[in-house]
Amino acid sequence: MKTHHSPNSAEKRSLDEVNQSVDVPESASFWQSLRAFIGPGALVAVGYMDPGNWITSVVGGASYKYLLLSIVLISSLMAMQLQQMAGKLGIVTRQDLAQATAAHLPKWLRYGLFVIIELALMATDLAEVIGSGIALHLLFGWPLMVAIFTTILDVFLLLSLMKLGFRKIEAIVSTLILTILLIFAYLTLISHPSITGIFKGFVPSPSIFDVHQVGAHTKLTLALGIIGATVMPHNLYLHSSISQTRRVDYDNPMAIRRAIRFMTWDSNIQLSLAFVVNSLLLVLGASLFYGHASKISAFTQMYNALADPTIAGSVASGLLSTLFAVALLASGQNSTITGTLTGQIVMEGFLNLRLPQWAIRLLTRLLALLPVMLATLIWGGQEKVLDQLIVYSQVFLSLALPFSIFPLIYFTSSRKLMGGYSNARWNMVTAYLIASLLTVLNLKLIIDLL
Repeated sequence: MKTHHSPNSAEKRSLDEVNQSVDVPESASFWQSLRAFIGPGALVAVGYMDPGNWITSVVGGASYKYLLLSIVLISSLMAMQLQQMAGKLGIVTRQDLAQATAAHLPKWLRYGLFVIIELALMATDLAEVIGSGIALHLLFGWPLMVAIFTTILDVFLLLSLMKLGFRKIEAIVSTLILTILLIFAYLTLISHPSITGIFKGFVPSPSIFDVHQVGAHTKLTLALGIIGATVMPHNLYLHSSISQTRRVDYDNPMAIRRAIRFMTWDSNIQLSLAFVVNSLLLVLGASLFYGHASKISAFTQMYNALADPTIAGSVASGLLSTLFAVALLASGQNSTITGTLTGQIVMEGFLNLRLPQWAIRLLTRLLALLPVMLATLIWGGQEKVLDQLIVYSQVFLSLALPFSIFPLIYFTSSRKLMGGYSNARWNMVTAYLIASLLTVLNLKLIIDLL
């Protein structure tokens, strides 16, 4: 008996234009199979190194040196577990998380969750808009608000990319990730970090719960901020959809298990790269900006600090600042691509609504620009205010996270829905404990910030 959900002809598949569009070899070596399946994880990893994560990680290092590296590690392991469940849901049921929510939960809950997730997407978009806008402002000297409004043109970027095929999108995203990784690896290398300090930092320490405060944040508040900024709700919807881009023989249970296996490899490899980037950000903060946390709490401050000998020491130069801005722009553009796809997945999945991609993206982008426009009218577009908007967008994402995690665990643990591919009991219990812990920690973060 088939345990997966087979869409009938009247039902739309998730991201229909790329669903089951990538061929995979039926009988191939491990490495050939991995090469065919690798790619979707790169788009997922983007959300774990977007502009919203940067400030928290760098300030964490600048405030408490390498202490919070263990938090980066723990949050990355949590992300790997949840993303594996999201990818598995898509492969087995042939529904993304939004479609599964619409099909299997009461109507009142379905629409309530849609509103929360749609607001979370706007909050994610806000960080992309401001991050990309500030990067353009720093690189080309454009007026800040002109640079931010230029990001509306990103709406049409993915429309042209989609015509090239999904593998091309994966390649572009992977190239941008590699750019970010190389830039931060170089910045970290020349800052001469303590190797001993790094290894010690990956070992969890009880002192994280110490209420002693450096600057504006306690250790615990920054630890919660790193966790809250790492696991993103929109990534769960994205992964449950794009895991279906590989063609799978659904009449063959071995083919389904193989798809799940290589999806897991892809996801964990790419999230490991995101873990390295986030670790590099924190190490950079510790080795270059320690003792200057208050001076690097915004993107422009970080940009200026990299060229300031009184902060960055002898390695300070305009080149470092430019590299930082290039990495910020690459991160913003990557997030634009994944945000566009997720906006389509959520709207079509929850509402069974078919709108042109450009219309969905333009609507969410304009809504993301609304708070920026209001801040400009009230405070004159001060960068400090825009950076504060990013902080509050991360707070809302933390609040929205449980509304995505708990349905995901519920669906993937259901034998009725998943059959023999449902979560093992230990995996389900661990996931619910993690989800509960994240919920409590995120509530604590919100209380601390507000």
